Amino acid sequence: MSTMTYKGYAARIEYSDEDGCFIGHVAGIKDVIGFHAQSVKELRAAFEEAVDDYLATCEKCGRAPQKHYSGRLMLRVPPEVHARAAMMAEAHGMSLNQWATEVLSRAS
Repeated sequence: MSTMTYKGYAARIEYSDEDGCFIGHVAGIKDVIGFHAQSVKELRAAFEEAVDDYLATCEKCGRAPQKHYSGRLMLRVPPEVHARAAMMAEAHGMSLNQWATEVLSRAS
């Protein structure tokens, strides 16, 4: 699976052997935005058109587009995972938040 980004929106891209085309879905928002195309170049254009259309439709309807993530992430983890993460953060001279941000940014 691959991704594309445009105007702060990210799309999950898959190839459908059954349909013989690339299929994309905008990720990270509850509204459903999908698009498809035969080539990567056409898919990029379809993605940008879908996002632009979504933004224009929201404006036309007087509704704010769904926002991107706020940057706040609350997790529930087992106490031993929390303790190890806190220990690793301290060992690296960082706050737990700084350490987790660094670790998560490398996870992609």
